[in-house]
Amino acid sequence: MASPRFLESIRESRRHRNALLAIPFALIAAVTVVDVNAPPDVHLGPFLVAAPAIAASFTGPRMTAFVGVVAVLAQALVAAVRTSLNDLNHTYQIIALVLISVCVTFFAHLRVRNERAVTQLRSVAEAAQRVVLRPLPGRSGPLRISSVYLAAEAEAQIGGDLYAAARTMGGTRLIIGDVRGKGLAAIGEAASVLGAFHALSRQRWLLPELVAHLETSIAPDPEGPAHDNGDENAGGDPDLAESFVTAAVLDIPDDAAELHLVSCGHPPPLLLRAGEVIPLAVRAPAPPLGLARLVITEHTAETFGFEAGDTLLLYTDGVIESRDRAGNFYPLRERAASWCGAGPDALLESLCADLLRHAGGRLGDDAALVAVERLPASG
Repeated sequence: MASPRFLESIRESRRHRNALLAIPFALIAAVTVVDVNAPPDVHLGPFLVAAPAIAASFTGPRMTAFVGVVAVLAQALVAAVRTSLNDLNHTYQIIALVLISVCVTFFAHLRVRNERAVTQLRSVAEAAQRVVLRPLPGRSGPLRISSVYLAAEAEAQIGGDLYAAARTMGGTRLIIGDVRGKGLAAIGEAASVLGAFHALSRQRWLLPELVAHLETSIAPDPEGPAHDNGDENAGGDPDLAESFVTAAVLDIPDDAAELHLVSCGHPPPLLLRAGEVIPLAVRAPAPPLGLARLVITEHTAETFGFEAGDTLLLYTDGVIESRDRAGNFYPLRERAASWCGAGPDALLESLCADLLRHAGGRLGDDAALVAVERLPASG
């Protein structure tokens, strides 16, 4: 089942197409009226071929053929009024109009078939992504959590943005990440990361140890088929051989006003506190998951204050790299600072609406956001 946002985009597209149908019919009517009243040596009939050509650009083959039929009848009407249907000039115009209408109807059929294939692929990709990317719990200990995923509008190129939360003995662990690439391969890589995160979070690893095991679990096997016969991509997908995941992994204890963060090449989380926005930039970020094998890496966790009433905002680069028509990036930090509502749900709702306005309603890349609020300790 497709997502509500995806279905709404389909309905909006259909409404837009129905409105555009007025253009070819208005063109036929205008050309017919003018041609009937034009001087004898002026013939506007060739302009009628534009009507089915325009229809073929946005509607299906049946409607395109119908527009072509109406255009041919209009040309026949002009011929009957001005001279006769046997007039050689009008006969050739009608024959040319029929041939062009048949051609553009065929092109409309090809376009619709391609659009259906893309729609089906996108629907399958979104369904797979919803299975992988399960909603986060609304509460975890003293934390209130909200999350949102905004899919890009670029055909079926669903991205590999990911997030997850896991409850531990004394707190909550969170991950947010972005897989290099798009499509079902990226979703598969995201599933591997999330599966490893949930499995490892149940162990009593310290946060750096957990990230190191995540790196091991998703790193390509150096003895695998991708390295057979000395060819690094032999028998394997070159995109998978070069895949990596930027990620921020956090540990938020229940009984301490702090959080621990390991950043693996991911944009720094934002801490919202009393109208101030504080980027949690670590001093020693690790390389993205999957690339640590290329360098000597020691994962270290840095500690930041996270007090009651604070809100933590996690996001992927699809948010901050979204551009407006002038090419300006989305100013997430400034927009978060101007927010004066209450609760993580309201924060994400406000930011998502503002982000879509900034991008003109269409995102070029998938975007994920997670907001975490620490609640005051209960009496």
